[in-house]
Amino acid sequence: MSTRRILSLWFPCLGAERLIRRDGLDPDLPFAVVRDTGQMQVLSSLSPAAFAQGLRPDQPLRDAMAMCPALLTRLRNGPTEAAFLTTLRRWATRYSPWIGEDGEDGLIADISGCAHLFGSEEGLLTRIDEDTAALGLSVRSGLADTRGGAWALARYAGRSAGHARSGDAIDQEARATRARATKRRHWTRGGAAPSGSPATTPQGRIAAPGQTHSALAPLPVAALRLDAPTTEALARLGLRQIHALIGQPRANLARRFGKGLVLRLDQALGAVPEPVTPAGPDSHFATRMSLPEPIGLESDILAGLDRLLPRLCTLLDDKGHAARTVRLEMFGTDGSVQAVSVTLARPGTNPDSLRPLFAMKLPEIDAGFGFDMLRCEAVVTEADNLAHSGSAPTVRHSTTRRNTGPALDDLISRLGARVGMEAITLRHPASSYVPEKSALTLAAGWAKPHERWPKRHGVSRPLLLWRPEPVMAPDHPIPAAKFRWRGRDHELCTATGPERIAPEWWFDDPDWQSGTRDYWQVVTGDGARLWLFFAHGAALSPGWFCHGSFA
Repeated sequence: MSTRRILSLWFPCLGAERLIRRDGLDPDLPFAVVRDTGQMQVLSSLSPAAFAQGLRPDQPLRDAMAMCPALLTRLRNGPTEAAFLTTLRRWATRYSPWIGEDGEDGLIADISGCAHLFGSEEGLLTRIDEDTAALGLSVRSGLADTRGGAWALARYAGRSAGHARSGDAIDQEARATRARATKRRHWTRGGAAPSGSPATTPQGRIAAPGQTHSALAPLPVAALRLDAPTTEALARLGLRQIHALIGQPRANLARRFGKGLVLRLDQALGAVPEPVTPAGPDSHFATRMSLPEPIGLESDILAGLDRLLPRLCTLLDDKGHAARTVRLEMFGTDGSVQAVSVTLARPGTNPDSLRPLFAMKLPEIDAGFGFDMLRCEAVVTEADNLAHSGSAPTVRHSTTRRNTGPALDDLISRLGARVGMEAITLRHPASSYVPEKSALTLAAGWAKPHERWPKRHGVSRPLLLWRPEPVMAPDHPIPAAKFRWRGRDHELCTATGPERIAPEWWFDDPDWQSGTRDYWQVVTGDGARLWLFFAHGAALSPGWFCHGSFA
């Protein structure tokens, strides 16, 4: 039976080394890429020379400049870094055809049956180190039977678990405690892995087949891909290494730290499968325009969109796709990139629907010294089924894509551009006779409105529905001539009913402890149309309640 072998490649200096390669900077000078958090600038990626100066990622730029005045910096370009990682993923297919991206600075590959092409697994890692060094990139690799194990070895192999606070080290404890600790051969508190149990090869980043458990045991708990609060909480309890978690009862860990900790532990040890999904074929729908002179006015950017959007929509039509999310990237003369994205309520290829949405977003852009290139890309697309039905393009644009009209789609798109598409919801009928469960709340951008609201046995439902409110009336199943509701007396004019609705016996619904209900459509003397029901009583006493209004 063959064993899966997973390779993790981590590029700790990806953003900085990309700019060093592009601009021809001296790699021996400290260099860092910074990102703007809104209130201050922090270090995003560092060169090896910057790491040697004691700098660290996510460090405020002002603190870094105080430690290293000679530090060179550049603004971070997130989309370009992502494109560079995609290029590295295509380059890495020389080692395995089953490879995908892992986060913003890593790759993950299944190399089962590929290592013998390079002599051995050690030879494969040596080849990767040589090839990346020739490209001017730093890489740390990890090889194990599981994806979580490979990720942990690539980033934490050779690193010891730190102390959460002073006074936690074993050499600071009482003499009697240290004497007892030395007798526990398989227990260390914050120290290195116990001698005599080597789990990796001399390279330190290869876990032999079947040895992932022992290879991960001496690593810090952060190697399990846990968030910082969970790691700090574990450290306060003295659980700093993975081997300290393996022996703990899983139920207690899940109860105190959540199921995520147990899931990550099982994934790293192979108890829960975590497959490697290779990246699909690249299909880009994008257009760009280089400008002879920088622009900064909204009217100039809109004029550029008038040229980019028709070309983008034509590309989508030719491939039988429709755009759901479109992003406009504006490249500044200072090397910065600003981007805005819009989402359509229904996938489409109409430039007239996209242009007003971008016009609403442009006031958020700070042009600075101007933009010298515009790029428009369809980030999220969907297959256009009508494109393959034999219809002509003109007919496809003139007809609606769903049961809703284009005016409603444009309204939802414009509202979503301001408050977020997830905030726009609609009500959709559900298959339940219980009034509270007769409708579902769905996202308007990913659901179509229902044309006709169904009637239950020919009986309409009220427009407004609220929690049942008590009505002061005689405990009789026939509506009384006078009743009191919300502190006011009402006179009965007409009453239509009853419509009997029984609770769903297979659910324990606390709102239906009053038992079977008889619903009546009541019209009062002042013209109010109410939806009253008489509860026959089950766990509660019977009585009248008001559940909604028809107008």
